[in-house]
Amino acid sequence: MDFLKTLGIEKANQGTSTGSTWLGSLSEDISSCSPVDGRQIGVVAATTAADYNEVAAKAQLAFPAWRSWPAPRRGEVVRQIGDALREHKDALGRLVSYEMGKSLQEGWGEVQEMIDICDFAVGLSRQLYGLTMHSERPGHRMYEQYHPLGVVGIISAFNFPVAVWSWNAMLALVCGNTCIWKPSEKTPLCAIACQQIVAKIFKANNVPEGVCNLISGGSAAGEWLAQDTRVALVSATGSTRMGKAVAATVAGRLGRSLLELGGNNAIIISKDADLNIAITGALFGAVGTAGQRCTTTRRLIIHEAVYETVKEKLKQAYAQLKIGDPLDPANHVGPLIDTGAVTQYLNAIDQCRAEGGTFLVEGGVLKGAAYESGCYVKPCVAEAKPHFSIIKQETFAPILYLLKYQTLEEAIALQNAVPQGLSSAIMTLNLREAEQFLSAAGSDCGIANVNIGTSGAEIGGAFGGEKETGGGRESGSDAWKNYMRRQTNTINYSTALPLAQGIRFDL
Repeated sequence: MDFLKTLGIEKANQGTSTGSTWLGSLSEDISSCSPVDGRQIGVVAATTAADYNEVAAKAQLAFPAWRSWPAPRRGEVVRQIGDALREHKDALGRLVSYEMGKSLQEGWGEVQEMIDICDFAVGLSRQLYGLTMHSERPGHRMYEQYHPLGVVGIISAFNFPVAVWSWNAMLALVCGNTCIWKPSEKTPLCAIACQQIVAKIFKANNVPEGVCNLISGGSAAGEWLAQDTRVALVSATGSTRMGKAVAATVAGRLGRSLLELGGNNAIIISKDADLNIAITGALFGAVGTAGQRCTTTRRLIIHEAVYETVKEKLKQAYAQLKIGDPLDPANHVGPLIDTGAVTQYLNAIDQCRAEGGTFLVEGGVLKGAAYESGCYVKPCVAEAKPHFSIIKQETFAPILYLLKYQTLEEAIALQNAVPQGLSSAIMTLNLREAEQFLSAAGSDCGIANVNIGTSGAEIGGAFGGEKETGGGRESGSDAWKNYMRRQTNTINYSTALPLAQGIRFDL
Protein backbone atom coordinates (compact mmCIF):
# COMPACT_ATOMS: atom_id res chain seq x y z
CA MET A 1 0.00 0.00 0.00
CA ASP A 2 1.37 3.40 -0.99
CA PHE A 3 0.69 5.06 2.36
CA LEU A 4 2.86 2.49 4.16
CA LYS A 5 5.76 3.24 1.84
CA THR A 6 5.24 6.98 2.27
CA LEU A 7 5.49 6.61 6.04
CA GLY A 8 8.51 4.32 5.90
CA ILE A 9 6.71 1.30 7.34
CA GLU A 10 8.44 -1.97 6.54
CA LYS A 11 7.47 -5.61 7.01
CA ALA A 12 9.88 -5.70 9.96
CA ASN A 13 10.32 -2.63 12.17
CA GLN A 14 12.41 -1.74 15.16
CA GLY A 15 10.21 -0.61 18.03
CA THR A 16 12.57 1.25 20.34
CA SER A 17 13.88 4.73 19.59
CA THR A 18 15.62 7.58 21.38
CA GLY A 19 14.98 9.96 18.50
CA SER A 20 16.91 9.27 15.33
CA THR A 21 18.56 6.19 16.88
CA TRP A 22 16.71 2.87 16.78
CA LEU A 23 17.70 0.22 19.32
CA GLY A 24 17.40 -3.54 19.40
CA SER A 25 17.21 -6.21 16.76
CA LEU A 26 14.48 -6.80 14.18
CA SER A 27 12.85 -9.70 15.95
CA GLU A 28 9.26 -10.63 15.16
CA ASP A 29 7.87 -10.00 18.64
CA ILE A 30 4.75 -7.93 17.95
CA SER A 31 2.60 -8.65 14.93
CA SER A 32 0.33 -5.91 13.65
CA CYS A 33 -2.68 -7.34 11.81
CA SER A 34 -5.35 -5.10 10.34
CA PRO A 35 -8.91 -5.68 11.57
CA VAL A 36 -10.01 -4.45 8.14
CA ASP A 37 -8.96 -7.60 6.26
CA GLY A 38 -7.09 -9.71 8.82
CA ARG A 39 -3.79 -9.37 6.99
CA GLN A 40 -0.48 -8.82 8.71
CA ILE A 41 0.79 -5.30 8.07
CA GLY A 42 4.17 -5.76 9.71
CA VAL A 43 6.07 -6.90 12.77
CA VAL A 44 7.74 -4.82 15.44
CA ALA A 45 10.61 -5.66 17.75
CA ALA A 46 9.44 -5.42 21.36
CA THR A 47 11.56 -3.37 23.71
CA THR A 48 13.76 -5.37 26.07
CA ALA A 49 14.43 -4.39 29.68
CA ALA A 50 18.00 -3.44 28.71
CA ASP A 51 16.74 -1.28 25.83
CA TYR A 52 14.23 0.39 28.14
CA ASN A 53 16.94 1.30 30.62
CA GLU A 54 18.98 2.85 27.81
CA VAL A 55 15.96 4.86 26.66
CA ALA A 56 15.15 6.08 30.18
CA ALA A 57 18.80 7.01 30.79
CA LYS A 58 18.96 9.03 27.55
CA ALA A 59 15.65 10.75 28.33
CA GLN A 60 16.96 11.71 31.75
CA LEU A 61 20.28 12.87 30.31
CA ALA A 62 18.58 14.98 27.61
CA PHE A 63 16.29 16.78 30.06
CA PRO A 64 18.74 19.44 31.39
CA ALA A 65 19.72 20.45 27.85
CA TRP A 66 16.15 20.53 26.53
CA ARG A 67 14.74 22.52 29.47
CA SER A 68 17.46 25.13 28.88
CA TRP A 69 16.06 25.92 25.43
CA PRO A 70 13.76 28.96 25.62
CA ALA A 71 10.13 27.83 25.51
CA PRO A 72 9.41 29.72 22.24
CA ARG A 73 12.35 27.90 20.63
CA ARG A 74 10.86 24.59 21.77
CA GLY A 75 7.56 25.82 20.35
CA GLU A 76 9.20 26.42 16.98
CA VAL A 77 10.21 22.75 16.85
CA VAL A 78 6.63 21.73 17.63
CA ARG A 79 5.40 24.10 14.91
CA GLN A 80 7.54 22.22 12.41
CA ILE A 81 6.12 18.92 13.67
CA GLY A 82 2.65 20.29 12.92
CA ASP A 83 3.72 21.23 9.40
CA ALA A 84 5.17 17.75 8.85
CA LEU A 85 1.90 16.22 10.01
CA ARG A 86 0.05 18.37 7.49
CA GLU A 87 2.27 16.96 4.76
CA HIS A 88 1.61 13.40 5.95
CA LYS A 89 -2.06 13.81 6.91
CA ASP A 90 -3.41 11.62 4.12
CA ALA A 91 -0.92 8.78 4.56
CA LEU A 92 -0.96 8.79 8.36
CA GLY A 93 -4.75 8.99 8.42
CA ARG A 94 -4.93 5.97 6.14
CA LEU A 95 -2.55 4.03 8.38
CA VAL A 96 -4.65 4.89 11.44
CA SER A 97 -7.75 3.70 9.59
CA TYR A 98 -6.12 0.50 8.36
CA GLU A 99 -4.29 -0.53 11.53
CA MET A 100 -7.00 0.49 14.01
CA GLY A 101 -10.14 0.07 11.88
CA LYS A 102 -11.84 3.45 12.25
CA SER A 103 -13.37 5.15 9.23
CA LEU A 104 -11.06 7.08 6.93
CA GLN A 105 -12.81 10.33 7.85
CA GLU A 106 -12.05 9.61 11.50
CA GLY A 107 -8.47 8.63 10.64
CA TRP A 108 -7.91 11.96 8.92
CA GLY A 109 -9.71 13.67 11.79
CA GLU A 110 -7.35 12.11 14.28
CA VAL A 111 -4.31 13.47 12.44
CA GLN A 112 -6.03 16.86 12.30
CA GLU A 113 -6.28 16.70 16.11
CA MET A 114 -2.51 16.26 16.18
CA ILE A 115 -2.06 19.28 13.95
CA ASP A 116 -4.44 21.32 16.12
CA ILE A 117 -2.63 20.46 19.36
CA CYS A 118 0.67 21.41 17.75
CA ASP A 119 -0.80 24.82 16.89
CA PHE A 120 -2.14 25.15 20.43
CA ALA A 121 1.22 24.17 21.94
CA VAL A 122 3.10 26.68 19.78
CA GLY A 123 0.99 29.51 21.16
CA LEU A 124 1.31 28.08 24.64
CA SER A 125 5.10 28.19 24.41
CA ARG A 126 4.85 31.98 24.84
CA GLN A 127 2.19 31.81 27.56
CA LEU A 128 3.51 29.58 30.34
CA TYR A 129 2.34 32.16 32.83
CA GLY A 130 2.88 32.27 36.57
CA LEU A 131 1.35 34.95 38.77
CA THR A 132 2.37 37.58 41.31
CA MET A 133 0.91 38.33 44.72
CA HIS A 134 1.47 40.97 47.40
CA SER A 135 3.70 40.14 50.33
CA GLU A 136 2.71 41.07 53.87
CA ARG A 137 6.32 42.08 54.49
CA PRO A 138 7.59 45.47 53.28
CA GLY A 139 10.31 45.39 50.67
CA HIS A 140 9.37 41.90 49.52
CA ARG A 141 7.95 40.54 46.28
CA MET A 142 6.20 37.17 45.84
CA TYR A 143 5.41 35.29 42.68
CA GLU A 144 4.82 31.81 41.29
CA GLN A 145 6.47 30.22 38.30
CA TYR A 146 6.35 26.84 36.61
CA HIS A 147 9.25 24.55 35.76
CA PRO A 148 9.29 21.30 33.72
CA LEU A 149 9.00 18.04 35.64
CA GLY A 150 11.59 15.94 33.83
CA VAL A 151 10.78 12.67 32.05
CA VAL A 152 7.10 12.16 31.13
CA GLY A 153 5.84 8.66 30.33
CA ILE A 154 2.90 8.37 27.94
CA ILE A 155 0.83 5.17 27.70
CA SER A 156 -1.73 5.40 24.90
CA ALA A 157 -4.61 3.15 23.82
CA PHE A 158 -5.43 1.55 20.47
CA ASN A 159 -8.60 3.52 19.78
CA PHE A 160 -6.75 6.81 19.30
CA PRO A 161 -3.33 5.49 18.35
CA VAL A 162 -1.74 8.88 17.58
CA ALA A 163 -3.90 11.79 18.78
CA VAL A 164 -3.80 11.14 22.52
CA TRP A 165 -0.01 10.77 22.40
CA SER A 166 0.21 14.18 20.72
CA TRP A 167 -2.08 15.77 23.33
CA ASN A 168 0.47 14.80 25.96
CA ALA A 169 3.73 14.98 24.04
CA MET A 170 3.32 18.38 22.39
CA LEU A 171 2.40 20.06 25.67
CA ALA A 172 5.09 18.20 27.60
CA LEU A 173 7.71 19.19 25.01
CA VAL A 174 6.95 22.91 24.96
CA CYS A 175 6.96 22.82 28.76
CA GLY A 176 10.54 21.52 28.61
CA ASN A 177 10.07 17.84 29.44
CA THR A 178 11.41 14.79 27.67
CA CYS A 179 8.98 11.98 26.75
CA ILE A 180 8.86 8.20 26.59
CA TRP A 181 5.89 6.84 24.62
CA LYS A 182 4.50 3.34 25.12
CA PRO A 183 1.76 2.90 22.47
CA SER A 184 -0.78 0.09 22.41
CA GLU A 185 0.70 -3.18 21.21
CA LYS A 186 -2.38 -3.41 18.93
CA THR A 187 -1.34 -0.33 16.90
CA PRO A 188 2.47 -0.16 17.00
CA LEU A 189 3.01 0.91 13.40
CA CYS A 190 1.12 4.19 13.88
CA ALA A 191 3.57 5.02 16.65
CA ILE A 192 6.61 4.12 14.55
CA ALA A 193 5.34 6.37 11.75
CA CYS A 194 4.94 9.28 14.18
CA GLN A 195 8.37 8.71 15.71
CA GLN A 196 9.97 8.81 12.28
CA ILE A 197 8.21 12.06 11.41
CA VAL A 198 9.30 13.67 14.68
CA ALA A 199 12.87 12.33 14.41
CA LYS A 200 13.42 14.14 11.09
CA ILE A 201 12.27 17.44 12.58
CA PHE A 202 14.42 16.96 15.66
CA LYS A 203 17.49 16.14 13.59
CA ALA A 204 17.03 19.24 11.44
CA ASN A 205 16.83 21.39 14.58
CA ASN A 206 19.68 19.71 16.49
CA VAL A 207 17.37 18.62 19.28
CA PRO A 208 19.28 16.50 21.81
CA GLU A 209 18.97 12.74 21.41
CA GLY A 210 16.57 11.35 24.00
CA VAL A 211 14.00 14.16 24.05
CA CYS A 212 11.27 12.13 22.32
CA ASN A 213 11.48 8.36 22.80
CA LEU A 214 9.49 5.28 21.84
CA ILE A 215 9.23 1.86 23.46
CA SER A 216 7.11 -1.05 22.24
CA GLY A 217 5.48 -3.93 24.03
CA GLY A 218 2.62 -5.06 26.22
CA SER A 219 1.85 -4.54 29.89
CA ALA A 220 5.44 -5.16 30.97
CA ALA A 221 6.62 -2.04 29.14
CA GLY A 222 3.92 0.00 30.84
CA GLU A 223 4.97 -1.41 34.20
CA TRP A 224 8.56 -0.27 33.58
CA LEU A 225 7.32 3.29 33.18
CA ALA A 226 5.06 3.10 36.22
CA GLN A 227 7.83 1.70 38.43
CA ASP A 228 10.67 3.92 37.22
CA THR A 229 11.61 6.70 39.66
CA ARG A 230 13.26 8.51 36.74
CA VAL A 231 9.79 9.08 35.24
CA ALA A 232 8.22 12.08 36.97
CA LEU A 233 4.75 11.76 35.44
CA VAL A 234 2.96 8.82 33.87
CA SER A 235 0.02 9.78 31.66
CA ALA A 236 -2.04 6.65 30.99
CA THR A 237 -5.05 6.24 28.72
CA GLY A 238 -6.97 2.97 28.73
CA SER A 239 -9.25 0.82 30.85
CA THR A 240 -10.13 1.61 34.45
CA ARG A 241 -8.51 -1.67 35.50
CA MET A 242 -5.23 -0.66 33.87
CA GLY A 243 -5.43 2.85 35.31
CA LYS A 244 -5.90 1.61 38.85
CA ALA A 245 -2.78 -0.54 38.53
CA VAL A 246 -0.74 2.35 37.12
CA ALA A 247 -2.00 4.79 39.76
CA ALA A 248 -1.17 2.43 42.63
CA THR A 249 2.33 1.75 41.34
CA VAL A 250 3.16 5.39 40.61
CA ALA A 251 1.69 6.56 43.93
CA GLY A 252 3.78 3.94 45.74
CA ARG A 253 6.90 5.84 44.69
CA LEU A 254 5.22 9.26 45.17
CA GLY A 255 5.26 9.97 41.45
CA ARG A 256 2.53 11.74 39.52
CA SER A 257 -0.08 10.12 37.31
CA LEU A 258 -2.54 11.58 34.81
CA LEU A 259 -5.35 9.13 34.07
CA GLU A 260 -7.86 9.05 31.20
CA LEU A 261 -9.85 5.87 31.70
CA GLY A 262 -13.26 4.38 30.97
CA GLY A 263 -16.41 6.19 29.90
CA ASN A 264 -20.08 5.20 30.01
CA ASN A 265 -21.66 8.22 28.44
CA ALA A 266 -25.30 9.22 28.15
CA ILE A 267 -27.38 11.68 26.18
CA ILE A 268 -30.59 12.93 27.75
CA ILE A 269 -33.23 13.63 25.09
CA SER A 270 -35.80 16.07 26.44
CA LYS A 271 -39.37 16.44 25.25
CA ASP A 272 -38.17 19.90 24.18
CA ALA A 273 -35.30 18.58 22.06
CA ASP A 274 -34.71 19.23 18.38
CA LEU A 275 -35.04 15.56 17.45
CA ASN A 276 -33.17 15.88 14.16
CA ILE A 277 -30.09 17.12 16.00
CA ALA A 278 -30.63 14.58 18.76
CA ILE A 279 -30.73 11.61 16.40
CA THR A 280 -27.64 12.75 14.48
CA GLY A 281 -25.69 13.30 17.69
CA ALA A 282 -26.79 9.98 19.17
CA LEU A 283 -26.03 8.03 15.99
CA PHE A 284 -22.49 9.32 15.51
CA GLY A 285 -21.84 9.06 19.24
CA ALA A 286 -22.98 5.44 19.35
CA VAL A 287 -21.43 4.02 16.16
CA GLY A 288 -18.43 6.28 15.48
CA THR A 289 -15.17 4.29 15.70
CA ALA A 290 -17.47 1.24 15.96
CA GLY A 291 -18.29 2.23 19.54
CA GLN A 292 -14.63 2.15 20.58
CA ARG A 293 -14.27 5.70 21.86
CA CYS A 294 -14.04 6.48 25.56
CA THR A 295 -16.64 9.17 24.74
CA THR A 296 -18.95 6.80 22.84
CA THR A 297 -22.65 7.27 23.58
CA ARG A 298 -23.72 4.09 25.36
CA ARG A 299 -27.03 5.21 26.91
CA LEU A 300 -29.93 7.31 25.63
CA ILE A 301 -32.17 8.62 28.40
CA ILE A 302 -35.37 9.67 26.63
CA HIS A 303 -38.40 11.56 27.92
CA GLU A 304 -41.50 9.41 27.85
CA ALA A 305 -43.35 11.95 25.68
CA VAL A 306 -40.94 11.47 22.76
CA TYR A 307 -39.72 7.94 23.54
CA GLU A 308 -41.65 6.15 20.80
CA THR A 309 -40.82 8.83 18.22
CA VAL A 310 -37.12 8.60 19.03
CA LYS A 311 -37.26 4.80 18.78
CA GLU A 312 -38.72 4.98 15.30
CA LYS A 313 -36.23 7.60 14.12
CA LEU A 314 -33.33 5.56 15.51
CA LYS A 315 -34.56 2.45 13.77
CA GLN A 316 -34.69 4.31 10.45
CA ALA A 317 -31.26 5.86 11.00
CA TYR A 318 -29.57 2.56 11.89
CA ALA A 319 -31.07 0.96 8.78
CA GLN A 320 -29.07 3.43 6.65
CA LEU A 321 -25.67 2.60 8.16
CA LYS A 322 -23.10 1.09 5.82
CA ILE A 323 -20.64 -1.32 7.45
CA GLY A 324 -17.42 -2.36 5.75
CA ASP A 325 -13.88 -1.43 4.80
CA PRO A 326 -13.20 1.84 6.63
CA LEU A 327 -10.88 3.01 3.84
CA ASP A 328 -13.96 3.22 1.61
CA PRO A 329 -15.49 6.67 2.27
CA ALA A 330 -18.96 5.31 1.56
CA ASN A 331 -18.89 3.22 4.75
CA HIS A 332 -19.87 4.63 8.14
CA VAL A 333 -18.70 1.82 10.43
CA GLY A 334 -15.55 -0.28 10.32
CA PRO A 335 -14.49 -3.31 12.33
CA LEU A 336 -13.77 -3.82 16.00
CA ILE A 337 -10.07 -3.94 16.84
CA ASP A 338 -9.85 -7.75 17.12
CA THR A 339 -11.82 -10.93 17.71
CA GLY A 340 -11.42 -10.52 21.47
CA ALA A 341 -13.46 -7.32 21.21
CA VAL A 342 -16.08 -9.22 19.20
CA THR A 343 -16.39 -11.74 22.02
CA GLN A 344 -16.93 -8.95 24.55
CA TYR A 345 -19.59 -7.46 22.26
CA LEU A 346 -21.44 -10.78 22.03
CA ASN A 347 -21.18 -11.35 25.78
CA ALA A 348 -22.72 -7.93 26.46
CA ILE A 349 -25.63 -8.69 24.13
CA ASP A 350 -26.21 -12.02 25.88
CA GLN A 351 -26.11 -10.37 29.29
CA CYS A 352 -28.56 -7.68 28.20
CA ARG A 353 -31.00 -10.36 27.01
CA ALA A 354 -30.54 -12.35 30.20
CA GLU A 355 -31.43 -9.29 32.27
CA GLY A 356 -34.61 -8.77 30.27
CA GLY A 357 -33.52 -6.36 27.54
CA THR A 358 -35.23 -6.32 24.15
CA PHE A 359 -33.47 -5.28 20.96
CA LEU A 360 -34.92 -2.59 18.76
CA VAL A 361 -32.02 -3.07 16.31
CA GLU A 362 -30.52 -6.55 16.37
CA GLY A 363 -26.79 -7.13 16.64
CA GLY A 364 -24.57 -9.94 15.38
CA VAL A 365 -21.30 -10.71 13.63
CA LEU A 366 -21.18 -10.10 9.88
CA LYS A 367 -20.09 -12.96 7.64
CA GLY A 368 -18.84 -13.15 4.08
CA ALA A 369 -15.83 -12.29 1.95
CA ALA A 370 -16.07 -8.57 2.73
CA TYR A 371 -15.80 -9.34 6.46
CA GLU A 372 -13.08 -12.00 6.39
CA SER A 373 -11.23 -10.61 9.42
CA GLY A 374 -14.15 -11.68 11.62
CA CYS A 375 -14.15 -8.29 13.36
CA TYR A 376 -17.21 -6.67 11.76
CA VAL A 377 -20.35 -6.46 13.91
CA LYS A 378 -23.76 -4.85 13.59
CA PRO A 379 -24.39 -1.72 15.68
CA CYS A 380 -27.41 -2.54 17.82
CA VAL A 381 -29.95 -0.82 20.07
CA ALA A 382 -31.54 -2.36 23.15
CA GLU A 383 -34.34 -1.20 25.44
CA ALA A 384 -33.11 -1.50 29.01
CA LYS A 385 -34.13 -0.84 32.60
CA PRO A 386 -32.20 1.22 35.18
CA HIS A 387 -31.43 -1.83 37.33
CA PHE A 388 -29.62 -3.73 34.54
CA SER A 389 -26.01 -4.26 35.57
CA ILE A 390 -24.86 -4.31 31.93
CA ILE A 391 -25.66 -0.61 31.46
CA LYS A 392 -23.23 0.29 34.23
CA GLN A 393 -20.36 -1.41 32.40
CA GLU A 394 -18.27 -0.03 29.57
CA THR A 395 -18.32 -2.36 26.56
CA PHE A 396 -16.05 -1.10 23.78
CA ALA A 397 -18.53 -1.89 21.00
CA PRO A 398 -21.50 -0.25 19.21
CA ILE A 399 -24.26 -1.20 21.67
CA LEU A 400 -26.73 1.54 22.63
CA TYR A 401 -29.13 1.18 25.59
CA LEU A 402 -32.43 3.11 25.74
CA LEU A 403 -33.93 4.25 29.05
CA LYS A 404 -37.14 6.19 29.70
CA TYR A 405 -37.64 9.07 32.15
CA GLN A 406 -40.40 11.39 33.38
CA THR A 407 -38.65 14.29 35.16
CA LEU A 408 -35.30 15.96 34.52
CA GLU A 409 -34.19 15.15 38.05
CA GLU A 410 -34.82 11.47 37.31
CA ALA A 411 -32.90 11.73 34.02
CA ILE A 412 -29.87 13.34 35.68
CA ALA A 413 -29.91 10.69 38.41
CA LEU A 414 -29.90 7.97 35.72
CA GLN A 415 -27.10 9.77 33.87
CA ASN A 416 -24.95 9.87 37.03
CA ALA A 417 -25.76 6.35 38.28
CA VAL A 418 -22.69 4.70 36.73
CA PRO A 419 -19.12 4.37 38.05
CA GLN A 420 -17.63 6.34 35.14
CA GLY A 421 -17.81 10.11 34.68
CA LEU A 422 -16.32 11.19 31.37
CA SER A 423 -18.79 12.75 28.91
CA SER A 424 -22.48 13.63 28.96
CA ALA A 425 -25.01 15.62 26.97
CA ILE A 426 -28.55 16.91 26.99
CA MET A 427 -30.64 17.64 23.92
CA THR A 428 -33.09 20.41 24.79
CA LEU A 429 -34.25 23.83 23.63
CA ASN A 430 -35.39 24.59 27.18
CA LEU A 431 -32.93 27.03 28.76
CA ARG A 432 -33.85 26.04 32.30
CA GLU A 433 -33.21 22.37 31.58
CA ALA A 434 -29.86 23.16 29.97
CA GLU A 435 -28.72 25.27 32.91
CA GLN A 436 -29.87 22.69 35.45
CA PHE A 437 -27.94 19.99 33.60
CA LEU A 438 -24.78 22.13 33.71
CA SER A 439 -25.19 23.13 37.36
CA ALA A 440 -23.52 21.52 40.37
CA ALA A 441 -26.69 19.47 40.81
CA GLY A 442 -26.52 18.28 37.20
CA SER A 443 -24.08 16.07 35.31
CA ASP A 444 -21.19 14.72 37.39
CA CYS A 445 -18.98 14.22 34.31
CA GLY A 446 -15.86 16.09 33.29
CA ILE A 447 -17.56 17.00 30.00
CA ALA A 448 -21.18 18.19 29.83
CA ASN A 449 -22.64 19.31 26.50
CA VAL A 450 -25.89 20.90 25.37
CA ASN A 451 -27.30 20.08 21.91
CA ILE A 452 -24.18 18.22 20.79
CA GLY A 453 -23.26 14.60 21.40
CA THR A 454 -20.84 13.04 23.87
CA SER A 455 -17.97 12.45 21.43
CA GLY A 456 -15.86 14.78 19.32
CA ALA A 457 -14.04 17.03 21.81
CA GLU A 458 -12.11 20.08 20.61
CA ILE A 459 -8.51 20.49 21.71
CA GLY A 460 -9.12 23.97 23.18
CA GLY A 461 -10.94 22.57 26.21
CA ALA A 462 -9.46 20.39 28.92
CA PHE A 463 -10.38 16.75 28.26
CA GLY A 464 -11.04 14.27 31.04
CA GLY A 465 -13.51 12.93 33.55
CA GLU A 466 -14.32 12.08 37.15
CA LYS A 467 -14.93 8.95 39.25
CA GLU A 468 -13.55 5.82 37.55
CA THR A 469 -12.53 7.90 34.53
CA GLY A 470 -9.54 8.88 36.64
CA GLY A 471 -9.80 12.63 37.18
CA GLY A 472 -7.13 13.60 34.65
CA ARG A 473 -7.21 16.54 32.25
CA GLU A 474 -5.37 16.67 28.94
CA SER A 475 -5.20 18.87 25.86
CA GLY A 476 -6.49 22.43 26.19
CA SER A 477 -7.24 25.07 28.83
CA ASP A 478 -4.60 24.93 31.59
CA ALA A 479 -3.91 21.19 31.27
CA TRP A 480 -0.28 22.16 30.56
CA LYS A 481 0.19 22.59 34.30
CA ASN A 482 0.10 18.78 34.68
CA TYR A 483 3.52 18.68 33.03
CA MET A 484 5.06 21.33 35.27
CA ARG A 485 6.02 21.81 38.90
CA ARG A 486 4.88 24.96 40.66
CA GLN A 487 7.40 27.06 42.58
CA THR A 488 6.65 29.95 44.94
CA ASN A 489 9.36 32.62 45.08
CA THR A 490 9.84 35.41 47.61
CA ILE A 491 12.46 38.13 47.05
CA ASN A 492 13.59 40.49 49.80
CA TYR A 493 14.93 43.72 48.32
CA SER A 494 14.93 45.64 51.61
CA THR A 495 17.75 46.25 54.11
CA ALA A 496 15.95 44.33 56.89
CA LEU A 497 14.76 40.79 57.47
CA PRO A 498 11.15 40.96 58.70
CA LEU A 499 9.56 37.57 59.39
CA ALA A 500 6.11 36.47 58.28
CA GLN A 501 3.18 36.63 60.70
CA GLY A 502 4.98 39.38 62.62
CA ILE A 503 7.26 36.93 64.40
CA ARG A 504 10.24 38.55 66.13
CA PHE A 505 13.62 36.87 66.41
CA ASP A 506 15.95 39.45 67.95
CA LEU A 507 19.48 38.66 69.09
